[in-house]
Amino acid sequence: ILRVCYVYEKCGHVYPMPDQQVQCDNPRCKFSPLHSKSCQGSSCKQTCKQYRGHPQQYSPQMAGYCPGCTGR
Repeated sequence: ILRVCYVYEKCGHVYPMPDQQVQCDNPRCKFSPLHSKSCQGSSCKQTCKQYRGHPQQYSPQMAGYCPGCTGR
């Protein structure tokens, strides 16, 4: 999961955006679309990642004012 918050430089306001699901591209991750359908059970548990990672934060700096400030 990727958490996105836009940070507006001119007013300093932060706008959180909806969380985005980021697909894993590792075939050894059971959540990846590249994970083999035949990899299951105890062998999968021994060789493949069985949990999702912690959410990552992405905060791009946006030039200008936030939508709330530009509407004033």
